[in-house]
Amino acid sequence: MAGGSAAKKLIQIDIVSDTVCPWCFVGKKNLDKALEASRDRYDFEVRWHPFQLNPNAPKEGVDKKRYYEEKFGSGMSGRMESRMSEIFRGHGLEYNLSGLTGNTLDSHRLIYFAGLQGHEKQHELVGELFLGYFTQEKYIGDREFLLESARKIGVEGAAEFLEDPNNGLNEVNEELKKYTKDINGVPHFLINNGKQELSGGQPPEVFLRAFEAATK
Repeated sequence: MAGGSAAKKLIQIDIVSDTVCPWCFVGKKNLDKALEASRDRYDFEVRWHPFQLNPNAPKEGVDKKRYYEEKFGSGMSGRMESRMSEIFRGHGLEYNLSGLTGNTLDSHRLIYFAGLQGHEKQHELVGELFLGYFTQEKYIGDREFLLESARKIGVEGAAEFLEDPNNGLNEVNEELKKYTKDINGVPHFLINNGKQELSGGQPPEVFLRAFEAATK
């Protein structure tokens, strides 16, 4: 996302996120709109960092809809589903609660690995993972889905990397310690090393104001 124009100011954006957080997907979609609207003024370097909403979630996965009903109650879960469906439709997407949910550690390991091949590639991979999980019934813990997403984006060596469960584990755990100690929820956006901070699925205009403030 970084370019070479000396006339543009560089904005670094660190995003703390979990791959099963629908507001993180909404936040990314709104951020992308803000990035596109201001590329004539700024160069961007976007980096993604891990958060785990449920670090004890099973690796084998559980029914997504049932999980939310047990966690929030059927009434609250239904209202949340209706709200997210409405928001997703505003982005031209169908929110889908079918399929499985579960542990997100492998997805964060893959996101870390993609970042080694470039921030743009990492940013695209996160979008692909969100799209599959929230709209296509893909399971975030499924190795084939992770590798399919990596192939689409052109992340090289993903299969070999994920094969060893220790690859990237220390790095992900270090980032979890560093980026989650002072926050209660995600998405959380740190702009220019925290000169501006935003939380939640903010609309594009809020990001644009933050860019302005962070470069003064």
